Amino acid sequence: MPEEDLVELKFRLYDGSDIGPFRYSPASTVAMLKERIVAEWPKDKKIAPKGANDIKLINAGKILENNKTVGQCRAPFGELPRGIITMHVVVQPSVTKAKTEKKVDEAPRKNMCSCSIL
Repeated sequence: MPEEDLVELKFRLYDGSDIGPFRYSPASTVAMLKERIVAEWPKDKKIAPKGANDIKLINAGKILENNKTVGQCRAPFGELPRGIITMHVVVQPSVTKAKTEKKVDEAPRKNMCSCSIL
């Protein structure tokens, strides 16, 4: 692939630091970008994704879908020759089953109303 066809991307983390820039083919998917971010994630960060599903990528104010390609996600007004596109990374850990399941041993609460007339 010719060098000028590659898209240069960097990923801005929650604390303002960056991962990259890296060069990608316009045919690369958002899922591939997320896998690379997880692999390159700095070890010294307090918040870290466990997998690609814990990451949301934002470009031009839109959350990018995993099945979209880099070519489809580029904002037309941001296309500068040899420009680096910055995508924002949001870490959103998936909710664990333990938190979503209701506790069975809890007694159901009764809604009661009481009035006092003096």
